[in-house]
Amino acid sequence: MSFVQSATAPRVAVVGLGGTIAMAQGSSGGVIPSLSAEDLVAAVPGLAGLGVDLDVHSFCSRPGASLTVEDIFELSDTLMRRFTDGAVGAVITQGTDTIEETAYLLDLLNAAGSPIVVTGAMRNPTLAGADGPANLLAAVTVAASPDARGLGCLVVLADEIHAAARVRKSHTTSPSTFVSSNGGPLGYVVEGHVRLVNRPAHHYRPATPDRGRPLPRVGLYSATLGDDGSLLPLLASQIDGLVIAAFGVGHVPETWVAHLAEIADRIPVVLASRTGAGFTATNTYGFAGSERDLIARGLIPAGILDPYKARLLLQVLLAATDDRASLTAAVAAATGNTGSGAE
Repeated sequence: MSFVQSATAPRVAVVGLGGTIAMAQGSSGGVIPSLSAEDLVAAVPGLAGLGVDLDVHSFCSRPGASLTVEDIFELSDTLMRRFTDGAVGAVITQGTDTIEETAYLLDLLNAAGSPIVVTGAMRNPTLAGADGPANLLAAVTVAASPDARGLGCLVVLADEIHAAARVRKSHTTSPSTFVSSNGGPLGYVVEGHVRLVNRPAHHYRPATPDRGRPLPRVGLYSATLGDDGSLLPLLASQIDGLVIAAFGVGHVPETWVAHLAEIADRIPVVLASRTGAGFTATNTYGFAGSERDLIARGLIPAGILDPYKARLLLQVLLAATDDRASLTAAVAAATGNTGSGAE
């Protein structure tokens, strides 16, 4: 469905996936995804005054937790067609549970310079102070702005503009849950205008994945106190790649080292930090299970990427190549981790 302002107005695609922003009371109690993308657009005060033509499409109606990687690949194809047809940007409405992951995956798949803006809501439409309409208005504002071109996929909630590679959900219920611990927001929506205050140092896009081959399975395993690592070989036998969410700057228990060395001989293993901010180290600590020890045994440092994003990156990379040198170089390029230790 199109909401047309004029023949010369910029066109923005609005694609609905469901989530809290689109929920209404269910018959058995609790809210469930019920509202279409058209319903959401029609409920936003001020949207008609932006001077933007809207191409509105309901892609699916699911909670964020039920979206799949395959869904996002298909969504990316849909968006590329919209851009080819003349849309200057796109807005995705979805559940906030997985926004930090879907946005990064869309960022990796975005072959156009046009901005993709992902938004949602923390308060569903049945509640006082529902934030969905304001977030959708801000997202359309950003998607239509020439200032957003070349920034890749963005996340916009609470009038803040975040880079997909940085953003994370930090609180279970707060409307200001989305933060970018590494560098802060790229900007804000102020009085209906986009105000950028910084830009990413680099923007990475990998080689196009081979859609004809099955999607690789990549596991994520987090370091926890007292875990001896004995489950790692069992997990690794079922997957094509592995991400370790390590302690601190990239440390695991000493009992994990032999397991990880053997696994890294067979499949790529990426070393990330479970902390949620900062870089994995490459050259500081030297004990068994330290980042120096693990990198020397073939693990690939994740740089600034958190484990959830590192998992998606490795999955996309493995869909294009299984050459270990190419994978290592690609992870380093994607994460800004091009110093010693990524070599």
